[in-house]
Amino acid sequence: MKSKDLSIEIRGEQQEVAIVRLTRPAKRNALNDGLVEAIRKAFENMPATVRAAVIDGEGEHFCAGLDLSELSERDAGQGMLHSRAWHVALERVQYGPVPVVAALHGAVVGGGLELASACHIRVADDSTFYALPEGSRGIFVGGGGSVRIPRLIGVSRMTDMMLTGRVYNAADGERIGLAQYLVPTGTAFDKAFELAQRIAQNAPLTNYSLMHALPRIAEQPADHGFMTEALMSAIAQSAPEAKSRVRAFLEGRAAKVQKA
Repeated sequence: MKSKDLSIEIRGEQQEVAIVRLTRPAKRNALNDGLVEAIRKAFENMPATVRAAVIDGEGEHFCAGLDLSELSERDAGQGMLHSRAWHVALERVQYGPVPVVAALHGAVVGGGLELASACHIRVADDSTFYALPEGSRGIFVGGGGSVRIPRLIGVSRMTDMMLTGRVYNAADGERIGLAQYLVPTGTAFDKAFELAQRIAQNAPLTNYSLMHALPRIAEQPADHGFMTEALMSAIAQSAPEAKSRVRAFLEGRAAKVQKA
């Protein structure tokens, strides 16, 4: 499947991994309305075989943010509706059908960082750099970044990035929590695909719990979180696939955890 700004390829022996690639390399994969809409549709219409996804950017950059050529034509009301449309699209990434791994390289800037923060795992290569230049351009994040990015790095670090234009390189970005993995230049996609294949082997209900329940538990008061955890634990372990996997472990047919 391919549109003007986005391509979707299904890989794996069981067609279990979707590769969702931004295809505007001449614009450093800047996000316009068409591309944001295509991302929403991609995650709303995943084939039933898919159990994990990778988001990647064609060319030298993951995503350089909002296509500012569209911004100048909006009034305040249109700007609010535009932001809400981004919220819907990126919610489909974060709370969609499958876990999503971002393969980061080059620019992960502005809206590109907002997109990356909606993914569940972020793999950066050594060419990656992060920035939120909205402050210097007289605007504010509008794709959910004010909610998601502080959960990764804290309010004070995001404030610094927007007030001063601070740019984080790949190593410092991994250190503060913008990525969970750091790999050599040119290998982010390979690592992301490897992780997606591994994730796709998990029980679907466990993956669903991690995507949909865990972030909400983190926001709940402790007593509510414990109750939600108990309910999700009971539901997950009651699934036939979970029972089969536990039985395989008890019978010595499943691998044990080894030291890394």
